[in-house]
Amino acid sequence: MDKLIEILSVEDYQKAIENKSIIVFSTSWCPDCHFMKTYIGDVVDQNPEYKFYYIDRDRLIDLCIHLEILGIPSFVAYDQGKEIGRFVSKLRKTQAEVQSFIDGLGE
Repeated sequence: MDKLIEILSVEDYQKAIENKSIIVFSTSWCPDCHFMKTYIGDVVDQNPEYKFYYIDRDRLIDLCIHLEILGIPSFVAYDQGKEIGRFVSKLRKTQAEVQSFIDGLGE
């Protein structure tokens, strides 16, 4: 997850969503989140039109509750401060599923 920019505050989040961005919500203890580490760098490289960010759900739990991010790992996309898509569930996500979500954002 070295290619993701970590968000540590609500203020960082508010700045991040002004860009064409995808925020990955995860935690350190989640096995499905660890699986995502095997491919997330490739997803970032294949989608240079987006900035990718990371939020540790346990550190910013109030924000996650407000955003209704209950399952992890989850992905939420923004453009100019508006949510343009979300891939939120408690299920493990494959690289192909994540890429399909990103590909569908332009539709």
